[in-house]
Amino acid sequence: MNEKSVIGYGSQFAILLGLLGVGFILSGLVMGLVTAQLLNLPMHKAGEALLKPENIQLARVFNVVASFIIFFVPAWAVAKISYKKPFQEMGFSANGSRNQWLVVIFISVSALFLSGALGALNEIIPMPAAFLKKAREIEAQYKQSMLAMATMRNGMDYLLSLLVIAIAPAIFEEVLFRGGVQRILVGYTKSAFWGILISSIIFSAIHGSYFGFLPRVGLGIVLGLLYYQSKNIWLNIAMHFINNGIVVTQLYILNRMKKPIEKAMDETMPMWIGLIAIAFLVAAFKAFKNESKKIAAKTDLVRATNQPETQFNSTEE
Repeated sequence: MNEKSVIGYGSQFAILLGLLGVGFILSGLVMGLVTAQLLNLPMHKAGEALLKPENIQLARVFNVVASFIIFFVPAWAVAKISYKKPFQEMGFSANGSRNQWLVVIFISVSALFLSGALGALNEIIPMPAAFLKKAREIEAQYKQSMLAMATMRNGMDYLLSLLVIAIAPAIFEEVLFRGGVQRILVGYTKSAFWGILISSIIFSAIHGSYFGFLPRVGLGIVLGLLYYQSKNIWLNIAMHFINNGIVVTQLYILNRMKKPIEKAMDETMPMWIGLIAIAFLVAAFKAFKNESKKIAAKTDLVRATNQPETQFNSTEE
């Protein structure tokens, strides 16, 4: 990373926003047209049809393709326009240590508890009754679409749900929000604090869930710190996958046990758990920062001496 850009951060952000808008419109039109043609339906009924169990496989394919178009392509295009080595600039680095990966697992679990506590806090924030009513309707629609996507009758359905709900979003969303939005905003504001905070708010807002707003802001901040300290987006992808994968696994287990699966979508936990999670996260990030500094120092040494970087990968004595 740290290659000099051929265009400014403000221009990068403007182009990114424009491409995001195009991606939303294009993916919606393509999904609607293809669904209408395949299922012989009017285009305005395509979205409703994709929620039906018999069309779940088609919905999964469209979800992955739409995520790629909306999230991955704009971030990659901006990096491609701005840098000679776009993937390297976004953080697709091979550098990393076993200790980093272990700490990421610990951070991932702690972040789940923090998100649960923030969910409880989100619930008690006073808001107008009309707003809350509309927010609950939107939340119900969101959960309905996610539960439909996570319909799992066997092991193969479980693997497909992991791909659609855990793996694809982990890759595509991290590329956009950390490798794209956060990277640009940190450079533009010259502040890690504001870059991470603003990108985390955007990350949460784009999901369109009021009751999940604070949990996703908290998760975004944790992911943002992880990316800022390591400059390695693979670690972010791993944490995002763990977070989503745990939910998918819960849904699968509950489904196999013939128990209601709606509880697995409940993000709330007692707020005191969040305080404990913060303490664990502070300690974990201290260890992670120290480990990341060691990796960065070795990488700088490699580049200075023109030695192959691979000899420093994967393990840390």
